[in-house]
Amino acid sequence: MKARKFFSTLLALLVVLATLLSACAPKATPTPEPTKPPATEEPTQPPMPEPTKAPEPVTLRYANWNVGTEEENNLQRQLVKKYMELNPHVTIEFVDMSGEGSWDDKLTAMAAKGQLPDVFMADKTPLYVKNGWLADLTPLVSADSDWQQVPAVLRNAVTYNGKVLGLPSALFVMGYFVNIDLFEANNLDAPTYGVSVDDFFKATTALTDVQKGRLGLDELEFILGWYPSTQNPKFGWFSFDGVHMNYNSDAFKAAVAKQIEVKAHTWQGLTDEQKANFKSQGPWELFMNQEVGVRWDGGWMVPAFAQNATFNWDFLGIPGGNQAIVGDFLVISKTTANLEEAYKFAKWMSFSREGYKAEAELAKAAGQVPTRMPVYIDKETIDLYLSFVGDKPGLRQALGNLDNSLLESLAKIVPGYVAARWEGKPGIDIGQDKDVNMWYMFNFAADGRYKYEDYSARLEEFANKLLDEARAELKP
Repeated sequence: MKARKFFSTLLALLVVLATLLSACAPKATPTPEPTKPPATEEPTQPPMPEPTKAPEPVTLRYANWNVGTEEENNLQRQLVKKYMELNPHVTIEFVDMSGEGSWDDKLTAMAAKGQLPDVFMADKTPLYVKNGWLADLTPLVSADSDWQQVPAVLRNAVTYNGKVLGLPSALFVMGYFVNIDLFEANNLDAPTYGVSVDDFFKATTALTDVQKGRLGLDELEFILGWYPSTQNPKFGWFSFDGVHMNYNSDAFKAAVAKQIEVKAHTWQGLTDEQKANFKSQGPWELFMNQEVGVRWDGGWMVPAFAQNATFNWDFLGIPGGNQAIVGDFLVISKTTANLEEAYKFAKWMSFSREGYKAEAELAKAAGQVPTRMPVYIDKETIDLYLSFVGDKPGLRQALGNLDNSLLESLAKIVPGYVAARWEGKPGIDIGQDKDVNMWYMFNFAADGRYKYEDYSARLEEFANKLLDEARAELKP
């Protein structure tokens, strides 16, 4: 019994000892699983670009009086062709505007058939506004930074009731051109851009010598257009203040008086006997024949002066440092099927800097001077234009000072102006001339047929009634 108990105790001790020894022994390091090599990454492939979708073909019908014939292929036609080369999805079709009837008569007939051109030159924009023909371009020009490079006077000209309804497509400065050599040859200082009104008339009247076939001024009528603005800065061309004509103002009466004062220094002041002292057959020839000191004209004459004048000339504009502007305007039909494409094309033909550069390249290749001045105005476009005509300081100053110009093209943009300036009949008889029109009253204001002050109030009242009525007819 004792022996069995002893062996049982010994066995238990051996078990405990074995357990302790096992706990103290170092643990075996587990064999790691073989590391799996990382999967090889495929090289990143750029996503394949979606194939560019070619623009849908577009056909635009275009009407303009400056494109000549296909046989002539003038610069404006070439500029259209250049646009199609740069935009092969666009086809421009020229609308035939030949035949009898006025420009607006033909457009009216097309509108009645629903066939207005997509883009066309505007003759009397108020008529188109009244008839509801025009697309509203306000959102397009608002998003176009180039629009701000168009002189403010032209941007305002195509804005009706807050909406932009046209694009200025051509710009011509208007004012006096001066024969510098003729003044210097007669020991006189030639008037320059910025000359005062008084000094301008002193210089031009001093040059006149009818017996020697020399005049200071070419024509009389244009004084009524510019002179009132020099006496009252609120007035624009022909005394228009943005709303009304000011025919009864002191400034306009002073213009009539100035006409009478300087008449003897103009072609209109010559007798038939005196005209025999001149080579020129009319006032339009005086400047190129070097028989007049200054000529009133527009920038469309610059190519002829640059290419044909044998004397030193420059532009002095309106005395006091201003100029008038003649503008042409493109409009887009409300019925065009693609307004955005029509706008892009109209911009190219109007105020696009790139379009003007292309026109200049075409002119250079043809050995010509561009027929129009840039509408997008910055130093680059001014330099480009003057590279064709030479260094003309007055012309450069005028092109850099366009915002406050007098807009002469009022007939194209002001409702009622044609009647208020020319066609309206205010119920006046002058001697044997019965029921004369407004043109008669202004054309003969300085020739002694009547005294202007006797009729000025009546003319102003009549004209402004016409303007008010015409403006009221426009749709807001």
